[in-house]
Amino acid sequence: MSIKETLSVKLEKEYGPVTFGRALWAYRKGEEMTQTELAQALGISSSSLCDLEKGRTIPTVRRAAKIAKQLGQSEKMWVQLAVQDSFTDAGLNYRISVA
Repeated sequence: MSIKETLSVKLEKEYGPVTFGRALWAYRKGEEMTQTELAQALGISSSSLCDLEKGRTIPTVRRAAKIAKQLGQSEKMWVQLAVQDSFTDAGLNYRISVA
């Protein structure tokens, strides 16, 4: 097991799995933004942002990529999280990796 995998496993055990919503929430908090501020920056409603952060809505691959661009973040990471969430939501216990 690599150091990266070991850290990932440790973080998941302590905080739960990394999801699109949790990553988006962490990004927003790290930038010290309110939901309203980030929602405006993304061009979505505050309720849509809340649904994304809480995992009630899983973004499409296209929407995940668009959000990543708007945040100036890696598209691969955000798309990977969205696909992983979709698989998890479907009850498929697969690990997604984007090359």
